[in-house]
Amino acid sequence: MPPSLFNLAEDRRKQFAPLADRMRPEGFDDLVGQDDLIGKGRPLRQLIENDQLPSIILWGPPGTGKTTIAKIIARETKSAFAELSATSSGIQEVRAVMKRAEEDLAMYGKRTVLFIDEIHRFNKAQQDTFLPHVERGIIILIGATTENPSFEVNSALLSRCKVFIVKRIENADIERIVNRALIDQVNGFGKRKIKLQDGVMAMLERAANGDARSALNTLELAVNASPKEKNGTIDLTLDAVASALQRIVVPMDKHGEEHYNNISALHKSMRGSDADAALYWLARMIEGGEDPLYVARRLVRFASEDIGLADPRALEQALACFQACHLIGMPECNVILAQCVAYLARAPKSNALYIAYGRAAKDVKEKPSYGVPLHLRNAPTKLMKDLEYGKGYKYNPNFDGPVDQDYFPDEMKGTKYFEDDGQ
Repeated sequence: MPPSLFNLAEDRRKQFAPLADRMRPEGFDDLVGQDDLIGKGRPLRQLIENDQLPSIILWGPPGTGKTTIAKIIARETKSAFAELSATSSGIQEVRAVMKRAEEDLAMYGKRTVLFIDEIHRFNKAQQDTFLPHVERGIIILIGATTENPSFEVNSALLSRCKVFIVKRIENADIERIVNRALIDQVNGFGKRKIKLQDGVMAMLERAANGDARSALNTLELAVNASPKEKNGTIDLTLDAVASALQRIVVPMDKHGEEHYNNISALHKSMRGSDADAALYWLARMIEGGEDPLYVARRLVRFASEDIGLADPRALEQALACFQACHLIGMPECNVILAQCVAYLARAPKSNALYIAYGRAAKDVKEKPSYGVPLHLRNAPTKLMKDLEYGKGYKYNPNFDGPVDQDYFPDEMKGTKYFEDDGQ
């Protein structure tokens, strides 16, 4: 049977398509890095295989397979596939797709999977145009977003969709994806002799930061820009990858030791109130491809462990930093991390809270679970009141100044966890 014009056009398009597009998996078994979401036996996979998929929102970082998952769903459910981008499509394009989907369903009994990339960029009025078509089952809407859908997708549409989280691609899976591209003779570089210099794979993984598309784009650019040896081999070097990235890649230990060394140095520099050193170690981590949310989480911990009540606003700063990093991501969040690190380094230090909690936890683990004193117990029922729950409790706001009242079990009266400075 001669090839169709469509197949010829698709083959021709693939010749000029980027490596990441050519290597796009065509089935769930080929999709790497999302086993928790679409692995065999997982809820989303079961819904698809049972042809019972509702409209969904795929929430996750760039380059994690959201578009690929949508295309595979359309193929697996034998549905028509339509794609719109919220950055370039308007109401007219949306209505045209809806009309065609309605006609396909009426004339051929064929449903349409409508994939909306960056759905959070559609305004409320544009999002509302999907509602009646989702409710009537004319389309299966698959929205992709890098932002929290609770904030960015209007509640009416969100209530009609199931949200699935798409995780960042782990380094081991980035390596699998790159190796697959190197050996694939149809869509990848399998017909070329490519040899990776030691450290190149680690550099690709680190620079990708969980984004498979980024890893493949960097690989393609580095390979195409590298000269061939006399025997036809392409030696892919660290310099070639760094040039493809258009930036110097800071060395980091692939096996994690340098990761822990750097976060330890950052922590100790802030504890020592050296803001300059702290900023240096922060830059080492961020420019080396460290996950900014990991750093932000460590700053939240530091704010209570090493500053605590000496400056209670330190925790507010750290939490605001984490939220801002989550909302805008890299590279824009680097200065937000820098602000938080400088604040925490300059703040007064106290580990009294950390020590006090440790002492309390030790008592809980090593001593019996003494009963709550009767006067501290709640008495929501008559029986409890009859048993004298809450009897004798002194309601502090009714008194001027300190109230003579014990709050520990009788067996622990007089216990002190905080140091005398009260911090």
